[in-house]
Amino acid sequence: MRKFIERALEKLPKLDSQQIRSLVDLLLREQERFEGVINSLYEGVIVTDTSHRVMMINNAAYRMLPFSSGEHEYHYVWAVIYDEDVASWLEKTLKEGDKVEDEEFSLQSSDTLRILSITVQPLVREKQVAGSIIQIRDITSKKKQEAKYRRAENLASLTTLAAGVAHEIKNPLASIGIHLQLMRREVESQQQITADSAASYLDVIEEEIERLNGIVVDFLFAVRPMDTNMKLEDIHAVIEDMLEFVHYELEENQITVETSLNANYHKAEIDQKYFKQALLNIIKNAIGAMPEGGHLKISTSVQDDMLAIDIADNGVGISDENMEKIFEPYFTTKDFGSGLGLTVVFKVIREHQGDISINSTEGKGTTFTITLPLPKGERELLEWEENGAVHSTHS
Repeated sequence: MRKFIERALEKLPKLDSQQIRSLVDLLLREQERFEGVINSLYEGVIVTDTSHRVMMINNAAYRMLPFSSGEHEYHYVWAVIYDEDVASWLEKTLKEGDKVEDEEFSLQSSDTLRILSITVQPLVREKQVAGSIIQIRDITSKKKQEAKYRRAENLASLTTLAAGVAHEIKNPLASIGIHLQLMRREVESQQQITADSAASYLDVIEEEIERLNGIVVDFLFAVRPMDTNMKLEDIHAVIEDMLEFVHYELEENQITVETSLNANYHKAEIDQKYFKQALLNIIKNAIGAMPEGGHLKISTSVQDDMLAIDIADNGVGISDENMEKIFEPYFTTKDFGSGLGLTVVFKVIREHQGDISINSTEGKGTTFTITLPLPKGERELLEWEENGAVHSTHS
């Protein structure tokens, strides 16, 4: 159809009035068909020109966003949207020329709360940016379903944690009870108890109380929301600090350490206190996996737009059967410990919008891989380098 119209326009000077009228009618029908398709979309669509003025708004966008009264075409898009948060965000995003996907906004209208996801991307025509396309999706139902699943998962996790706590506290409570009974019997049979005998009983009771306290502390850490204080930090410096902290323990266990840290990308938004706790738990896990000594290697690299931290040991490894359970609360293959160490690691990394994975072979060792989002500045540098590399290969 486009080629037909282009040929007709080339012959325009030779067309009579009836042919011109037919051509205009055809163009109008094509325009109506295009508008019909756009207005039938479930997603909201706003199209702007290169100066960010509205060229088109479909019906779904009008249903989802509050607009000011009057004409909207040829006005700045942020000037016609009657929501301060959305309008100011669009103004900033469009002026900075950013491509942003799935930015979420909550809009309250009367007694209804709606959650919208907005994407801004360039409108490209003939290899040139001709404006912007703003897509709006109503994700209220999706978010409600996700919240429902999260509540179910949290309840299941809490049930598992509660069962784990009940199991863990039984042994120290039983030990305390037994030693109190022994003290009572000794007092009843002899009408007294020696200082040495009492001290030995009390030492055990004190040790078990300390163990109970540790179980409670670990449990509270696992279930309480984390109050994170995220700051841009040098991940390499954090790793070096943690290795210095466990230096003597590594030496005592005859474990050598090797680092291979990416020189260009080494910053991320983290809560240093919590992130160090996660690193410490993984390193302690590695130490426990190398009872006869071994080698620990920590390296950083870039995977897509994420900073990856690999912590690898050459210890006993993890069986396929246990791999699926490794992050479950109170799962442990050790004779001691709460079984919450890696659960805490998982929680901390997820709180940092990151991910953690494990690759392990029995008898050969285990590698934990933490991935964290690169900060905006380093992502832009990475994109620039990638674009430059692509450009150089084609030149």
